[in-house]
Amino acid sequence: AIGNAAAREVNVEPAASVVVVVEDYRPGVLDGLGLGYQALSARHAGLVYCSLSLCGQTGPYRDKPGHDPVALAIAGVLSRSGEDPAAPGFPGIPVADVVTGSHAAFGILAALIARARDGRGQQVDIAMSDCALSLLVNVLSRHPDLATIPPRGERRADTGLWRTADGKFICTTDMEPRYWQAFCAAVGRPDFAGLQHDVAARPMIRAELAAIFETRRQADWLAVLEAAGTQFAPVNDVAEALSDRHVAARGMAPAVPDGSGGTVRQIGPPVRLTRTPAAIRRLAVIPGHDRDEVLAAIGHGETTVDELARRGAFGPAPASDDQDQTRSKGRRA
Repeated sequence: AIGNAAAREVNVEPAASVVVVVEDYRPGVLDGLGLGYQALSARHAGLVYCSLSLCGQTGPYRDKPGHDPVALAIAGVLSRSGEDPAAPGFPGIPVADVVTGSHAAFGILAALIARARDGRGQQVDIAMSDCALSLLVNVLSRHPDLATIPPRGERRADTGLWRTADGKFICTTDMEPRYWQAFCAAVGRPDFAGLQHDVAARPMIRAELAAIFETRRQADWLAVLEAAGTQFAPVNDVAEALSDRHVAARGMAPAVPDGSGGTVRQIGPPVRLTRTPAAIRRLAVIPGHDRDEVLAAIGHGETTVDELARRGAFGPAPASDDQDQTRSKGRRA
């Protein structure tokens, strides 16, 4: 109901008192509704206003719609995804969404630090395409001459995903010489140690290693590599990852009470602060769950909330004028 006149009125009020506003509408949409950065910052000079969009608030793609894969495609990241040299592949996870959220978080924090110095807020412009482009940092640092970027799917021999005899996989990353030497000895091919940087030998080495790993089960190879002290891990599926003993020890997959006697598995806070640790205090709630509490804090009682609901501020106006029904429908809008 953001386009509703009553909704605009009630949204402007808390925006004049809060410190941070986060929005993910297409650029210009909120400007046209009187809820853009210029309008709100005129009422609140200290406002930090974070705008998330596909391609940002400026530039020729400003008005382009799209989701995560489109951002990855624009940024060139999708061209590097997958093992098939003939065609790119989707990563299988919302990479651009996640990295954009992370960039937005530290962008807001940076703006708050600046605000603490001079009391002034600012707009934080976060584009998914920009954030996706940051994922190419290793490619550019290793290949300043773009013509030397290797084709998709071409991998070093000292890094790989190896299928084992039981159909499972192991990931190895023995890029440092001492680890590569230990790895080669562990798999019974010490002669590969001196060929680590021989680009021409990579296909042969990878083929030989693939054949070697398929001779034993994953658990057997894990024990071999553990004894050798190399860099490796089993390729866990989601269920295996969430039940991994290290994940459990780090508190990264807590079961959070759902309020009805059950629990819901969540991903724990990945940032560890020793003095002010983060925690999951409650599960996510549906939009509007805290509406009445927020409105009460800025002086709106039940009567006012009912009137706003009748005017359609929280969605389509209720068909009945009964106050209890109005409140019931309005609280969840």
